[in-house]
Amino acid sequence: MTRVVVTGAAGFIGSRLAHRMLDEGNEVIGIDGFTDTYDPAEKLDRASTLARRPGFTLVSGHLAQLRLEDHLDGAEVVFHLAGRAGVRASFVLEARYRYDNVTSTERLVAACQRAASLRRLVYASSSSVYGDAPLPFHEDGATLPVSPYGASKLEAEQICLKANGTDLETVALRYFTVYGPGQRPDMGLRIFAEAAWADRPLEVFGDGSQSRDFTYVDDIVEATARAAWAPVAGMAINVGGGERVTLLEVLDYLEEIVGRPLRVRLGPFAQGDVRHTAADLSRARDLLGFGASTRFRDGYRAEVDWLRPAGAHGERRTA
Repeated sequence: MTRVVVTGAAGFIGSRLAHRMLDEGNEVIGIDGFTDTYDPAEKLDRASTLARRPGFTLVSGHLAQLRLEDHLDGAEVVFHLAGRAGVRASFVLEARYRYDNVTSTERLVAACQRAASLRRLVYASSSSVYGDAPLPFHEDGATLPVSPYGASKLEAEQICLKANGTDLETVALRYFTVYGPGQRPDMGLRIFAEAAWADRPLEVFGDGSQSRDFTYVDDIVEATARAAWAPVAGMAINVGGGERVTLLEVLDYLEEIVGRPLRVRLGPFAQGDVRHTAADLSRARDLLGFGASTRFRDGYRAEVDWLRPAGAHGERRTA
C-alpha cells in the first residue's frame, strides 16, 4: 500500500482520481477547501462518498492555511489538483485566483520539499497557459495566456517544475477541456445539456466556429495516475483527447441526444476565451504511454445522459 495525497479531492477530477487510487489499494489523504467556485453541495456529496471508503481520510481546509507537513507525513506522491478554475471570473477576481492557484502552490511545494517520504508531485496545469498560440500546442512552444486564470496556472506550473530535483520529482500535466459525468456546473458542455433537457434557449458565446480538444474525465485520470510512476520528471506534458470539435458540432451532437431542435442564441465572444485548442500529444504517448480511449461523441453522450431528468425532482446518477 502506498500513501498518496490528492488536493482538490472533492472536485470533479480529483474525486475520480481519489477513487482510482483507492481501487488500486492505496491509502489516500484527500485535501479540499470547499471553495465557492460553484455550489459546494456537489463537492460535499463527492467527499461524503469518498469518506465511506476504507483507506480514505478527508482533510478540510485551504492549502494556503493548513499545516501541510502534518498531512504529507508518510506520503509518497502528491497529486495537486486543487485550485480556482474558470477563465471569465478571473478578470474580476484576479487576486483570489493568485491566492488559490499561486500562493497555495508555493506553500504546497515548499512543504513537499521538506517531506522526507515524498518522492513525486504531479501538478494539474491547464491548456489555458497557451492562450492563442499556434496550433497544435506543443510543450516547448509559446505560452501566451490571455486571462488571469491562465497566467496563474502557468506561474504555479513554473513553481512546481522549478522544484524538480534529487529530493523531489515534479511533473506538470496540461489538461485540455475536461468533460464527462460530474462536470463542473459552470462549464459550457454541462450548461448546454441542462438547458437542452429543460427546453431553454442555449446562450452561446461567439459564432460556434471555435473548437476545443475535449478530454474525457476517465482519460485524464488515467494519464494522471500514470504520471505518478512514469520515468519522467521536470517537464510539462499535454493531456488531450486528440480530437478537435467545434462548438457547432457539439450542438449537433446534443440535438441528436435529446431528440429535438435546440433553441440557440448566439452572442459576442467572451473575454479570455481562446478561439481554438489542439494538443500535440507526442510526449503523453512517448513518456506516459498514454492515449485517450474515449471519443467525444461517446463521452458527451455519457455526460448528457447523466444530466437527463429522472423522477419528479430530476435526480441524477452519482458521477
